[in-house]
Amino acid sequence: MTDYGRDVAFGVFPTPSADPDGLRTLWAVVAAAEHGGLEFAGIQDHPYQRAHLDTWTLMAAVLARTERLRVFPDVANLPLRPPAIIATSAASLDVLSGGRFELGLGAGAFWDAVAAMGGRARAPREAADALLEAVEVIRLMWSDARSVRFEGEHYRLSGARPGPAPVHGIGIWLGVLGPRLLRALGRTADGWLPSSGYARPDQLADMHARIDAGAAEAGRDPASIRRAYNVWGTITDGSSGGFLEGPVDQWVDELTELVLEYGMDTFVFGPSADPVAQVSRFAAEVAPAVREAVRAERG
Repeated sequence: MTDYGRDVAFGVFPTPSADPDGLRTLWAVVAAAEHGGLEFAGIQDHPYQRAHLDTWTLMAAVLARTERLRVFPDVANLPLRPPAIIATSAASLDVLSGGRFELGLGAGAFWDAVAAMGGRARAPREAADALLEAVEVIRLMWSDARSVRFEGEHYRLSGARPGPAPVHGIGIWLGVLGPRLLRALGRTADGWLPSSGYARPDQLADMHARIDAGAAEAGRDPASIRRAYNVWGTITDGSSGGFLEGPVDQWVDELTELVLEYGMDTFVFGPSADPVAQVSRFAAEVAPAVREAVRAERG
């Protein structure tokens, strides 16, 4: 496979718990990521999950409590959030944080729950079409045009006035898996954001190839596209229990291989248990060792 040569980055996937104990853990995880030198915090967006805080409110609070971390929805729930509003909210958070916001975006899932909250349940192709339209709408709403128009099957703009403008080029990272959307990602998006449970390492080669084909169609350099990976597991002091279930050395070897042999460049860690201690170890022991191993292999 291909090593795209991008700098390696690391982040955390905290659980957005609304209960007091969960919230204390969330803030401790964010602090461990911030003080440990991780780059990102990705926040899941499931508005129908009664135990979770609202993602966009939480992202604003995380940005307000940190100085370094870059924050993104992992991924934004498009069926329940109109893309023009997503664009305005994203740009506002980027302004308020001094350019520390990125945008993860997904086509949608858990359709019964979406419909229960007043959203529209979409068939797979319909959801994919809506996602591609949303990318166009969001970019229009970030433009410097005086007003913008868009006429799609799912979304429309009728002389909408863009603004506020982001203070940096917000990346649009798509959490997609299907062949059509992967190719479209290569043509139009800034990053790919799969999860290891849905895109196993042995499946990545074919998916990268589709992204790269789309990039070639659009005259883009495939290395310009971030390849971020949501990963779950446990750092232990014992023997290996499988992929990303084992001691620090195993984690370093497997993440380094994911960079050099499997094309990924950013790892967003969701601990399986004991999240504060796990994130602290990930930041102190795993991330710097992976950076060094990748640097050494690349020469």
